Amino acid sequence: MGTSSKATTSRPREVRISSQAFHNINEVTGYIAFVDQSPLNAIKVGDALFETIDRIERNPLAFKECRELPTKSKMYRQAICYSWIIIY
Repeated sequence: MGTSSKATTSRPREVRISSQAFHNINEVTGYIAFVDQSPLNAIKVGDALFETIDRIERNPLAFKECRELPTKSKMYRQAICYSWIIIY
């Protein structure tokens, strides 16, 4: 008899984005759009950040543990989007 292994999957979770996080995303995309004068890149970055947040919501354990905030329970994880790190 063979042994069966169950893949560890996580169930989807609701992601709540703080007002400070929204403010930060707005600052980043605003800087790209107006200071760098690249509005299309600003849209691309904003879309990518929210797509990454959607991926976190669908499968929060898909991303690696955050080394910057180590805990015994390994409760913090990080997702990388371009040059930004989303810690959750």
